Amino acid sequence: MTTRTTAEPSAAAPLLDLQALIVAVRRRRRLWCSVALLGLLLGAASAILLPPPPTAVTKVLVAHEQDQPNDPGTLIRTDVALLQTTRIASSALKYLKSNEKPADFMEEYEGLGLTNNLLQITVTGDSDAEAVTRAEALARAFMADHVRRIREATNAEAKSLLEERDRMQDELDRINEEIGDGTPKDGPKASADLESLFARRAELTSRITDFSKRAAEAQIGTPHLIAGTQIVDAPRAVRHSLPKAAATNAAIGSVLGLVLGLAVAAVSTVVADRPVLRREIAAALGASVVAELPGRSTAPWRRRHARTAREQLTASLARTFRSSAEPMSLLELGCARSAGAIALDLARAVEPDGSVAVIDSLPGTELSRRGAKPGDPLVVGAERAATVSRQERRLGVGSVAPGTAWTDLHHLGTRTVLVVRAGHGSAAWLHTVARQLADQRIAVIGVVLIDPDPRDRTDGTLWDGLLTALRGQNDRTARPYGAGRRLTERLPMWAGRVPDSDQEVR
Repeated sequence: MTTRTTAEPSAAAPLLDLQALIVAVRRRRRLWCSVALLGLLLGAASAILLPPPPTAVTKVLVAHEQDQPNDPGTLIRTDVALLQTTRIASSALKYLKSNEKPADFMEEYEGLGLTNNLLQITVTGDSDAEAVTRAEALARAFMADHVRRIREATNAEAKSLLEERDRMQDELDRINEEIGDGTPKDGPKASADLESLFARRAELTSRITDFSKRAAEAQIGTPHLIAGTQIVDAPRAVRHSLPKAAATNAAIGSVLGLVLGLAVAAVSTVVADRPVLRREIAAALGASVVAELPGRSTAPWRRRHARTAREQLTASLARTFRSSAEPMSLLELGCARSAGAIALDLARAVEPDGSVAVIDSLPGTELSRRGAKPGDPLVVGAERAATVSRQERRLGVGSVAPGTAWTDLHHLGTRTVLVVRAGHGSAAWLHTVARQLADQRIAVIGVVLIDPDPRDRTDGTLWDGLLTALRGQNDRTARPYGAGRRLTERLPMWAGRVPDSDQEVR
């Protein structure tokens, strides 16, 4: 009787693995540290090679008729906008008796509203003296224009007041004609009309006097506004400190460079899609990570740790090599030197048990051409592999980098250990390696990870892949398949032949 159960759907992979992104960006610290250092140097160099031009600054107190305590700064922003006009620039150039174009002069100064009534003017020039002269001319031109606008507004107001006064005077003259000599006519109605005319004449006389007074004040302008607009901080040259400017520019450049470097590293990491974590590499290759070797380090304590890890790896691979009845190989991706060194160490470790020949198929390393030392194993090139005696055990060393002749890998060994540098190959290429090895019927015993991230805490073990994992070798030999046993060993995901359900073999 055969039972079938529906396989559980796998969890959807996240669109962006934040942990993998952080690890990959941290591994590319040379890139963003270099860009940050470059930004720091460029910032410091800009302060030395591109010093700021001579600059002068002055402050003008501007009085407004519509000043309010709760003004959000609209009036002073209007003054700043008026300062950047050709009319003000032309007036300042007249003070300076310069033939420079107003449009060109406008690019050499700027205004800034410090408060609702305080305007700061910054001007550049060819020298400090010229910058100070320009600042004073510009401030005076702005003040003259501001006073002129105030007087034009008051004159317009005075004109309207005088026109209204003249209209009332005409009406008063007409009322005086109606009143005559002031003798009331016969009848109560005539007396009431005369009293209303007298009241109207008194009202018009009062209003005419008020309008005349207001018009006289308006004609001379608003004195407190004119007197309140003045230069409160005389034009002065701005002193620039080269060390301070260099430090400021260097800090800004380093921050911008760091941000740019981090952005480039993050974007390139996402685009390249190069797995770094153990779980990603194991999932892409369909094999568990069985050992790790740190990258190169100059620190003595780290070199000792690397040497210990390498000795442990050699001992583990030697046990596997001795118990294997089939030829075994080491296939590298991004770490040819490390793979060659591991192969030589492994051959030396198993040499006492019998003669071992290392078949070198690594491009560029040329293990076979190295100077042989006494006691070293035999190393031959792939083209001379046929000359090796059948009594000697073979250990193949090859590569699965792009451009590999896949059909030649089978001659190096039917069982292999992949030596992969973390972050070197893309996820697509790792899948390609797994598919090609499966097509060549080369069993992947495990993955040796070179230069892993020291902060990686992910699990690189495939718990459903006991077909080739080192941890499942003894278990498979002790438990042969029999009736009523379930095959829980599934093909890797890259093989495209995942069963829909478990099978029970009779």
